[in-house]
Amino acid sequence: MAVVRASSADIDLLARLLRAEAEGEGQLGMLLVGNVAINRIRANCSDFIGIRTIPQMVYQPHAFEAVIHGYFYQRARESERRLARRVINGERHWPAKYSLWYFRPQGDCPPTWYDQPFVARYKLHCFYEPTAETCENIYTTF
Repeated sequence: MAVVRASSADIDLLARLLRAEAEGEGQLGMLLVGNVAINRIRANCSDFIGIRTIPQMVYQPHAFEAVIHGYFYQRARESERRLARRVINGERHWPAKYSLWYFRPQGDCPPTWYDQPFVARYKLHCFYEPTAETCENIYTTF
């Protein structure tokens, strides 16, 4: 059962994002990026108030660096479509289970990002989840 609405075009868009943001981190890395993406749609808090669709989430200004690179605009592959469907259907993995942010630093993960605490690192990406005080929805929506 889908936790967000998604047309086939939305699935392709999310699949392209997963590949462009985390292909080098394998399937789990791409699923973690997908978790953050879906969390941003579902949470309705912080920088993501009013983000209700996959296109709004993907193309939110300054949200994902991948959208400014040509690699993002290549056609979606079936392997990434399957991963996109999994996160759309609610599959979640730690450390992105409640995360709204991730990034790939040059060195160590800073203890906070956008004033939110560090959860864990997966390969090269650091994941950050909001506190209940700043985004209770992330803990109650799913």
